[in-house]
Amino acid sequence: MSLKKKKKEQNNAPGWMVTYSDLMTLILVFFILLFSMSQIDAEKFTAVAESYRERVIFDFYPSVVPMENPSEKTTDIRDEGTFDDISTPSNDYTEDRGQGNGEGAGEGEQEEDSLNELITEINQFLTDENLHHVITAVRTDRGVVLTLQEKVLFETGQAEIIDEGKPFLNKVSKLLENIPNHVRVEGHTDSRPINTYRYPSNWELSGARASSVIRYLLEAEEKLDPTRFQAVGYGDTRPVAENNSPENWRKNRRVEIVILEPEQVVNP
Repeated sequence: MSLKKKKKEQNNAPGWMVTYSDLMTLILVFFILLFSMSQIDAEKFTAVAESYRERVIFDFYPSVVPMENPSEKTTDIRDEGTFDDISTPSNDYTEDRGQGNGEGAGEGEQEEDSLNELITEINQFLTDENLHHVITAVRTDRGVVLTLQEKVLFETGQAEIIDEGKPFLNKVSKLLENIPNHVRVEGHTDSRPINTYRYPSNWELSGARASSVIRYLLEAEEKLDPTRFQAVGYGDTRPVAENNSPENWRKNRRVEIVILEPEQVVNP
């Protein structure tokens, strides 16, 4: 074998090694590219960090990048414990609310008991004075409703209280002194028209009768607060019976004293 042929055989390598070398070269280039892309521009990074540092919102959150010159506002906020101060409501507040609810419930029960005692006393008075045929006392959703027929309080077509009705109004005024509930006095008439100098229509008559009752209650018991009272004249718009007979006319001519439930009170 000649020397030239022998040297040629020594320089030859298996074919798979060429492919393997190319693969290794490509992998090396790939990692070099990744490494070069991962390098951070120190100047740009410092500029971005400084811009964030100047904004308050980022001062509330911890950063993985240590601050070379932390802002004074950040230090003050952390020193004052801002987040600790607003974390949760205090126990005192919770206890106060609980106590308030209990007191409100107690007041509601007291008012309920007061109205029950009131209607019991009034019914007893009506029994003792034999007035159930002209005065009724019932408990409704509005409160305690006392219905007084016209002949107990007024002459026909008039709004001045007669002597026969004063004892009952005196009893009511005395009972109202012991409870804080608001009172609405409502005047009602029958459908027959009225046309006098003082009362041109049933509206004026019903309103005047309601006002007369309130005025008498306040005069009978000076301790009553006038702001608790409200006078309403309904005329003939709310009859309790058809206006077709003298008996039904008498039923419709009435005054209702409504001792209101607390939730029925509407402040202007």
